Amino acid sequence: MKFGPVPVAAAAGALLAHSQVLGTRRLPKGHCLSADDVAQAAAAGLNSLVVARLEADDVAEDAAAQALATALAGTGCRLAAPVHGRVNIIASSDGLLQVPPLMVNAVNGVDEAITLATLADGARVAGGDVVATIKTIFYAVPSAVLADAVAAAQPISVHPLRALRVGLICTTLPGVSDKALAKVAQVTRGRITALGGTLGLLPPCPHAIHDLAAALAGAEADLILIAGASATVDRGDVIPAAITAAGGQVQRVGMPVDPGNLLVLGDIAGRPVIGLPGCAKSPKHNGLDLVLERLFAGLPVDAGHIAAMGEGGLLAEAERPQPRQPAGRPVRVGAVVLAAGRSSRFGDDHKLLALWRGKPLVAHVVDAIAAAGLPPPLVVLGHRADDVQAALAGRAVHYATAPDWADGMGRSLAAGIAAVPADWDAALVCLGDMPAVEPELIAALAGAAGDVVAPMWDGRRGHPVRWPRAAFARLCQLSGDNGGRALMADHLVTHMPAPSDACLADIDTRAALTALGD
Repeated sequence: MKFGPVPVAAAAGALLAHSQVLGTRRLPKGHCLSADDVAQAAAAGLNSLVVARLEADDVAEDAAAQALATALAGTGCRLAAPVHGRVNIIASSDGLLQVPPLMVNAVNGVDEAITLATLADGARVAGGDVVATIKTIFYAVPSAVLADAVAAAQPISVHPLRALRVGLICTTLPGVSDKALAKVAQVTRGRITALGGTLGLLPPCPHAIHDLAAALAGAEADLILIAGASATVDRGDVIPAAITAAGGQVQRVGMPVDPGNLLVLGDIAGRPVIGLPGCAKSPKHNGLDLVLERLFAGLPVDAGHIAAMGEGGLLAEAERPQPRQPAGRPVRVGAVVLAAGRSSRFGDDHKLLALWRGKPLVAHVVDAIAAAGLPPPLVVLGHRADDVQAALAGRAVHYATAPDWADGMGRSLAAGIAAVPADWDAALVCLGDMPAVEPELIAALAGAAGDVVAPMWDGRRGHPVRWPRAAFARLCQLSGDNGGRALMADHLVTHMPAPSDACLADIDTRAALTALGD
């Protein structure tokens, strides 16, 4: 590829290296200059333009990114359309991401012209999440370089979660209260439900080898969990010994993950049996989740897999169990309105500015927040920021700008959460394209007890979603098209019945707006 300034007269057919304003027109970078463009540039008094011109053995940026992405997208993945030399690989369903060891380094080591970034191997993802992105740095890639990168690529995959039946046995000692057993059951059910499984509570039994072995022998489930009344400290302790007495095998006692060190892994007749670590009483992400995620994804888990979890096994301090801080009703809740996106599916116009019942869609959302009695919302701006502000003129709102809004909704959400006032205990994340959302629902979500609170209609989770301040740090780390859904597994989610399907009705297309009616 040839790159550099050329006389305007010689620029036709080349790619414009940097955006250029010509009178009332703005030509974006990467624009293929036509004869009319060249004539207009000359008329504007320009003598030269900085351009890129592809050579015979070059592959254009979009085609190069598409070729590498095709080689990388394995089971459970689909490709987004290439845009400016970038192709995103997207999860087709909820599942567990698998990235071949050292493969990312091998691809990135081929040449600076091609880059590959992925989520971490073993990451739990939701359908629609971006799990990898390929970006070509230059406007073209030499064909030999692309061939080497494709040769280094190995498929990444998303293994969908299976609907497993899980049984929970709690053991008891004198002094163990019904309340404590109920809390273990509640937290465990939330953990299993989030993975798409069902939890059955088996009768509690004394914390003794014989009693637990008998309970295990009669248990019927795809996976058996044991919440011991006392921690396991040796292979001869109650839980490992009971697994052996029930005819099973103990594969591993302890794991190099903190929190989660005291997990026990065994199997009885081919069915996994897990002795829960003490931290499993908390919904915070811990070593138990790492094991459960692999099992639900149909991936093997043995002593070797657990031993390999040590790298990255020191989990974030913010995720450590905090059982003495139960979630209550937040004192002050405000709303963050996401209004930064391009709305490309809506056509040439900006969907948030489209009129419904005589006012812009985004204005309906802001007015519903005001009617619910919340403080002035924080509106996140990006694409056509001035126009969005104009549509909200006269309303009590505050603004935050997402400079990297084009990188995906995750960055817009992160920018909004980062700007939340210090006196908000929680933030209600609202989509700017949900004009029919009811003030009554917003008020109910804001005032509900619980950690994360979301509306539910006909078995489907909707918006807005209320997030506690404890989740803000991780929300600020979101990127790409990853919203907050991927973080919900680390929280107890309270689902509130919605008054209508308005919590599901985001307006992405003109057809959707028409279907909303008058």
